[in-house]
Amino acid sequence: MQNNILDINWLDLFIAYSLLLIPIYVFWYFKTGLVKDTIIAAIRMTLQLLALGVYLEVLFRLNNLWLNLLWGIIMIIIASYTTIKRSELNMKLFFLPTTVALSLSIFLIDFYFFKAVLKLDYFFEARYYIPITGMLLGNALRSNIIALNAYFSRLSTENQLYKFAIANGASQKEALLPFLRDAIKKAFNPSIATMAIMGLISLPGMMTGQILSGTTPTTAIKYQILIMITIFVSSMLTVMFTVLISNRFIFDEYKNLKTNILQKR
Repeated sequence: MQNNILDINWLDLFIAYSLLLIPIYVFWYFKTGLVKDTIIAAIRMTLQLLALGVYLEVLFRLNNLWLNLLWGIIMIIIASYTTIKRSELNMKLFFLPTTVALSLSIFLIDFYFFKAVLKLDYFFEARYYIPITGMLLGNALRSNIIALNAYFSRLSTENQLYKFAIANGASQKEALLPFLRDAIKKAFNPSIATMAIMGLISLPGMMTGQILSGTTPTTAIKYQILIMITIFVSSMLTVMFTVLISNRFIFDEYKNLKTNILQKR
């Protein structure tokens, strides 16, 4: 135990992996085809987090502006690639809009959080900038995947509804509104539900981690409230920016939807 923090030795961590036998058995029993994916995901998670732990210690110690900025750019690029891939959209068509949207939303929320709320003197303070930006990106990625998949897949499969609205005098904005409304509802209903039961059913991971590390519950709660608000707003901004910017790339000059917006199968 160091500084009143109960450490986890490597043997205990290895024992914790045995819990994965439960979902692996269920996946195998029902022949879901997810056993291999689960094992690979667990191995990747372990290696990536171990490497990240070493790298973050170096970043925190150096606290160099350019290294921190480079790390943020790499995270945004990976998040953009993953978002488009999981949304089954055309990589060439959507990579730039998604990257710009993520960059804008994350910068705006980071700036507000670090300057207006925490009042940090140094914007790229590694101990704050890297974990907070990563947390915002991870949650924005999830909402973005749901929203983009719902919006563009439905727009592609139900394109006749869009054309019908345009043909009957609706503006492009009016014709796209039902698709966007449906995408927003699907993307943010889970987030709203999670926020509504926060503290009643679930004890957030960040708050739990802070308490276990010795932070007082009151301080941990304050940080958790800030994090939940910034995650929700940054996810919303990311979805809106991505859709609005992408709309400028996916229609031709006659307001017709291009045929190559989805991944080729």
